[in-house]
Amino acid sequence: MFKKGSKLYSIITGVCPKCHEESMYINKNPFALSQLFEMHERCSNCNTKYKIEPSFFYGSMYVSYGVGIAFAVAAFVISYFFIGSTLTVGFISIVTVMLIFYPIIVRISRNIWINLFINYDKSRAKP
Repeated sequence: MFKKGSKLYSIITGVCPKCHEESMYINKNPFALSQLFEMHERCSNCNTKYKIEPSFFYGSMYVSYGVGIAFAVAAFVISYFFIGSTLTVGFISIVTVMLIFYPIIVRISRNIWINLFINYDKSRAKP
């Protein structure tokens, strides 16, 4: 399920969706905020172009909405139902989680978006 060749592997690790050999991002650390959106132009292994068309990653904003909602619901459920906090503390936990996990949400959304359009090709992977 989470091995090389699966979409989930590419989404979680942020590697090239075509060959799964190289990171798409210049800096793998999503918390380096000055380089959060900086990506390689092409994969050095299979030469796949990441920005398929101009403004390609604008579509990932729609994905990030859904991913953000999932994070917010998880934060609320954990704080309200499992910890037993008040609604105000639940709201504060949602805001805190969204601020802390913003870089991860952005990266995961971009990874999901590009994986919708590019499929893994085993022949392009290194032996």
